[in-house]
Amino acid sequence: MIIIRSRYMPPVKRYHAINLLGVMFVHPDVEVRPSLVNHERIHTAQMRELLYLPFYLLYLLEWLIRLLMRGNAYRNISFEREAYGNMYNPDYLSCRRRYAWLHFISKNYKQRKNNSRK
Repeated sequence: MIIIRSRYMPPVKRYHAINLLGVMFVHPDVEVRPSLVNHERIHTAQMRELLYLPFYLLYLLEWLIRLLMRGNAYRNISFEREAYGNMYNPDYLSCRRRYAWLHFISKNYKQRKNNSRK
């Protein structure tokens, strides 16, 4: 993954990094940890399977819908839920199924996943 340090990207300072077409832009003062790189690599996998443009359209559409719902719209986007949920697993991409983000669309994903193990 190409990593570029930029004062301007991401444009919102509270976000440490942004992945645009598989290129990771990071603020100069942010420590680039393996978990952050893995998070952005998960987004790259999501982009590839959706052929890039549909990823961005779906991401924006889901964010707009989540704005109308309870909770943090950004954190509840299925693409982000998959990436945050697996960013500390360095082996995740080697066993990730295609379109895995679809399983994170439901707000009750964790409950359903935990209840199915009982």
